[in-house]
Amino acid sequence: MANSKTLVIVESPSKAKTIGKFLGSKYKVVASVGHVRDLPKSKLGIDIDNNFEPQYISIRGKGDVIKAMRQEAKNADKIYLATDPDREGEAISWHIAYLLGLDDKQACRIVFNEITKNAIQHAVKNPRTIDAKLVDAQQARRVLDRLVGYQISPLLWRKIRRGLSAGRVQSAALKLICDRENAIQAFEPQEYWNIAAILSDQAERNKTSAKKKFTAKLIEYKGKKITVNNKESAEEIVNALNQHKYIVKKVEKKERSKKSYAPFTTSSLQQDAANKLSFYTKKTMMIAQQLYEGIEVKGHGTVGLVTYIRTDSVRISDEAKSAAKEFIERQYGKEYSANNVFSNKKKDVQDAHEAIRPSYVDLTPEEVKESLTKDQYNLYKLIWSRFMASQMTAAVYDSVAAEIENGDYTLKANGSKLKFDGYLRVYQESNEDDDEKMLPHLEDGQQLGLVELLSEQNFTQPPARYTEASLVKDLEEKNIGRPSTYAPIIATLMERKYVSREKKSLLPTDLGSIVTQLMEKYFKEIVDVGFTAELEDRLDDIEVKNLDWKVIVDDFYKVLKDEIEVADKEIEKVKLEDELTGEICELCGKPMAKKSGRFGDFIACTGYPECKNTKPIINKIDAQCPKCGKDIIARKGKNGRLFYGCSGYPECNQVYWNKPTNKKCPECGALLLEKKTKNSSFVCSNSECGYKE
Repeated sequence: MANSKTLVIVESPSKAKTIGKFLGSKYKVVASVGHVRDLPKSKLGIDIDNNFEPQYISIRGKGDVIKAMRQEAKNADKIYLATDPDREGEAISWHIAYLLGLDDKQACRIVFNEITKNAIQHAVKNPRTIDAKLVDAQQARRVLDRLVGYQISPLLWRKIRRGLSAGRVQSAALKLICDRENAIQAFEPQEYWNIAAILSDQAERNKTSAKKKFTAKLIEYKGKKITVNNKESAEEIVNALNQHKYIVKKVEKKERSKKSYAPFTTSSLQQDAANKLSFYTKKTMMIAQQLYEGIEVKGHGTVGLVTYIRTDSVRISDEAKSAAKEFIERQYGKEYSANNVFSNKKKDVQDAHEAIRPSYVDLTPEEVKESLTKDQYNLYKLIWSRFMASQMTAAVYDSVAAEIENGDYTLKANGSKLKFDGYLRVYQESNEDDDEKMLPHLEDGQQLGLVELLSEQNFTQPPARYTEASLVKDLEEKNIGRPSTYAPIIATLMERKYVSREKKSLLPTDLGSIVTQLMEKYFKEIVDVGFTAELEDRLDDIEVKNLDWKVIVDDFYKVLKDEIEVADKEIEKVKLEDELTGEICELCGKPMAKKSGRFGDFIACTGYPECKNTKPIINKIDAQCPKCGKDIIARKGKNGRLFYGCSGYPECNQVYWNKPTNKKCPECGALLLEKKTKNSSFVCSNSECGYKE
């Protein structure tokens, strides 16, 4: 061909745009916009009698995309499939290859861990065939999830409520949340007392003006650990401590080092972003995907700022280590550079990927800040800082521990001071104590002065409810699902109303508890954490040990099939308690209750089916429309975006994109809107006014 071109197919348009700039005019880069073939939504789509053969179809609405890809393929000299470097990406490439009629033995697959010019050009020079083991590992998961979802979910529809679903991994995650809530409800607090002495390095008693004071906590009685369970015991101990002198028994000084953390995996990124940035896992992955696929950075063009974001590995390439070393020594000094080695917790299923790191260490967060949104900047800074810290020396502390005797009692005081900041120069862990203090100079046998004795009543606390961060941590530790599934799992539990969120805590709803109870009774394996983890390992072995995926599916389905038959016969229709609204039906006088339907929540008469009165749920806010005086209510647009409009619509069309308040602007009289920025919390709704406070 005189004007021959190489066709490169990726998943997303933004990724296509970034890669296209690196490859030049001889390459045509197009996007499949995600999956192009999948199991049909209208039926099971798996031929169980024919060894679980999947019945894939082209995804509805993808006809034009597929047609365009086929046309481009006809005009291409070569075709490269450059979807993401994981099981899901491999499966997408496999489906595209099928649609384009590519030969299985054709070296058409290219992979790269970062979207940089060097990585892309290297990948193009080193194509490979599609990895059947990766595809089979994805197919096994897809088929198992479909079997669980499409065979248990209809059962839940019939027995509990329309629209419910059960998922292979989702159900195990929900059980964790329910079990935690059960433990909290069953918890009985136990009383205990903390006793501590505020001491001075001077022996005079009650010298409140002593300059060098410190706190020592009671830890032992006659050489054994002491627990104080009631007020009487606490008062007795306080009286005893007042009878004797405080003498330094032993002072131990040492240097303590704190090593840097490994660079991010998907799981640790989600946890850190939740703890430090208050990002939900779904938001973290969305923004990380943007950083990976490419951002237009002033002075640098379109740049993929971070490496591939779905990984279990903490490994990094030699090139990345060298780049980090050179930057650290140049920016901070040689004493900050370290050759740290980190190992993966699990078997290296996804070790083909590196840890999540910046693609270019020289592109510091501050350098790219003006090109990023606030959220993109915060997440990029977190990734950049964590990676750089992983290549830096440990923080070093001078620490002192002193044991202090008082009769038969022993107290302990600790102090430390940062001696060398090391990796803390760039990355501060959320639980680091910035206010560590050194003890005054103490010597063995030294008598101390008592400033004050403190006796405080406490009660043991129940286990903490899960947050998204702690749930992700537990899912990873218990081997439930994979990092790429954590965000969708949590999103599904919320959407199905199995879980609600109070502040940052995740709580099971009544519906979630009922579903879990039924699943525990009739589908023990699906909600069992151990079974789920073991199944994950077997699914990984399809990729690692080349196991036959259909054998694994068959073993699972034999158990599932029997359980479904038993459950369908034994489960009686569950009557869910109505959540009454306090309103009375104006048609029949019976109470109104909150209901759930296909299109969300609504209010309906409890007299149904005799009375079919229904109403939409109106979320009033504490503000009235300035045009007509009616209540302003929160609404959602067709795109799901929240806005605030007059309840008198369509007669009154007043709307706001920020939440109105009942406060009026002191300058023009318009309503003030909630809009938090660095310098203000409220802004005037009158765009011509500009008032802020």
